[in-house]
Amino acid sequence: MTRGAEAEAARIKALAYGLGFDLVGITTLGPATTAPHLHAWLAAGYHGEMDYLATGAPLREDTTRPEPGMRSAIVVGLEYGGREPDGPVARYARGDDYHDVMRIRLRALHAALQESLDETFAARPYVDTGPILERDLARQAGLGWFGKNTMLINPERGSFFFIGALFVALDLAPDAPFEEDRCGTCTRCLEACPTDAFVAPRQLDATRCLSYLTIEHRSDIAPEYHDALAEQLYGCDICQDVCPWNIKFTTALREPAFAPRPFVAGKDAATLAADVLTLTPEQYAAAFKGTAMKRAKLSGWQRNAAIVAAPRAER
Repeated sequence: MTRGAEAEAARIKALAYGLGFDLVGITTLGPATTAPHLHAWLAAGYHGEMDYLATGAPLREDTTRPEPGMRSAIVVGLEYGGREPDGPVARYARGDDYHDVMRIRLRALHAALQESLDETFAARPYVDTGPILERDLARQAGLGWFGKNTMLINPERGSFFFIGALFVALDLAPDAPFEEDRCGTCTRCLEACPTDAFVAPRQLDATRCLSYLTIEHRSDIAPEYHDALAEQLYGCDICQDVCPWNIKFTTALREPAFAPRPFVAGKDAATLAADVLTLTPEQYAAAFKGTAMKRAKLSGWQRNAAIVAAPRAER
């Protein structure tokens, strides 16, 4: 890497950190190293009802395909408060929708870069909705390794952070990929999963995962999972909670946008379930407006709440 390229990369990262991102790395777009694993995972049916993953699989094979003309990606991480108390709603979803928060900052990064480089160039932000493999990009950009719970883990931040990427029509000096596996012999995440959703280390059967079951799954939830669902209405953080990297390095909530909304703040599962079961569509829309919690829809929330509220003998 030339001195000029190093200075440009440092400038880009300084701008990203200045906008509040906690992690920044750069990578060159191209074939996704994990594409073969994606196809095997889909063939096994581990995606359940998430048909969009199979539909978009060809685009996910190469990061130059979704947006022609893009050549590099600035990959960022934004923490969402892994030290917040656990509860019936996963930490990532309790506040404002992270898609919106991240996209606004990535667009601001694009604007700041154009001004700093005195150059106009095309760019596109991606936050968990486009046909790209974000973890693959983040590892390629040097931000961490794939943990045995399939989460991207950073050695100084843990895994309680969102991943976003700004695709740019620029040739930027890339960071070195993160090549190490620092999980060692630890299997705490695999052992802690209440539904045995991990088929093997780094291989998740989403159809058994509480996050999938409470959010993406639209059908009835099989009775065999009801007891495990007793404390979870939306998402699950268990495999992250037990990870030694999170126990040591995860931080308190610093981003006000991710503070819990009043409807869910401080409530245990039973209290929240009772409140959800009485919601009208209008009340639901008002309570969850602008949050990722709307992903499950009112019908999904009330399905989950009915399971939590049922006496143990009836689950």
